[in-house]
Amino acid sequence: MAEKLVLTQEWDKTFPQSDKVNHRKVTFHNRYGITLAADLYEPKNAAGKLAAIAVCGPFGAVKEQAAGLYAQTMAERGFLTIAFDPSFTGESGGTPRYVASPDINTEDFCAAVDFLSVQDNVDPEKIGIIGICGWGGMAINAAAVDTRIKATVASTMYDMTRVTANGYFDAEDSAAQRQEKRKALSAQRTEDYKNGSYALAGGLPDSVPNDAPFFVKDYFDYYKTKRGYHARSLNSNGGWNITSALSFLNMPILQYAGEIENAVLIIHGEKAHSCYFSKDAYKMLQGDNKELMLIPNAVHTDLYDKTDIIPFDKMAEFFQKNM
Repeated sequence: MAEKLVLTQEWDKTFPQSDKVNHRKVTFHNRYGITLAADLYEPKNAAGKLAAIAVCGPFGAVKEQAAGLYAQTMAERGFLTIAFDPSFTGESGGTPRYVASPDINTEDFCAAVDFLSVQDNVDPEKIGIIGICGWGGMAINAAAVDTRIKATVASTMYDMTRVTANGYFDAEDSAAQRQEKRKALSAQRTEDYKNGSYALAGGLPDSVPNDAPFFVKDYFDYYKTKRGYHARSLNSNGGWNITSALSFLNMPILQYAGEIENAVLIIHGEKAHSCYFSKDAYKMLQGDNKELMLIPNAVHTDLYDKTDIIPFDKMAEFFQKNM
């Protein structure tokens, strides 16, 4: 039985509403029985069956932030799009709250394709996906298993399993360091079970010291200011469950990225701390329909919402060509 979700009907996005597209809330379910909430964007006066795109991310964000901006902007370019909240987050269902999973979150993309495939005004042979930040990795992972996904864009991507297991720049890539993480997370499981609730890891601090890494300052500038703050965003508030890290520590994604036959476009800021994820993911891909696009002078969060930097025209051309 589908979960009954409470969906906000007023416009509560971090970006202005476009007068070129129609917008409405929709729901769909994944194969684990979790009901997902999404914003659907449709070009005004569209006719016939449209190419469609599902968008999600960044990791710890909600559909009212970057994903919605991407979806609305691509709808302005003629696509039917949805921006959805992943399982256990935002307006989507699933308990406990604020949990992430490499398997379930990959499935969330496939479930979005399920939904788009049966819409009367969508061409089921022309469906693509966009994943932002940690969802860029999930998008490529979904493309490796779901052949209905004809084209995939990963923007400013993270491989969340790699950074969880190995640390940034693989600086914690040792059995001993992973064992310490396992011990801490295992102990946390016991505490959570005792307490009957799941402790949160904490989102970004309310202020950052001058000596904080530049990318922490970049995240703060997006998630904790008027620019990108949202009341339902994990990163803007209390963060993920601490024990969410367990499955990411144990189950790496992208194992079969080299077998993706359909088109993949990876976009990253040249100066982003996370750029190595995209460069290494691109090396895994095979075929002449794969591309890595580096944006000069851009950092990780520039590709969240800076519309003068995000290559929307390039993405539209990519999807039109490959779907």
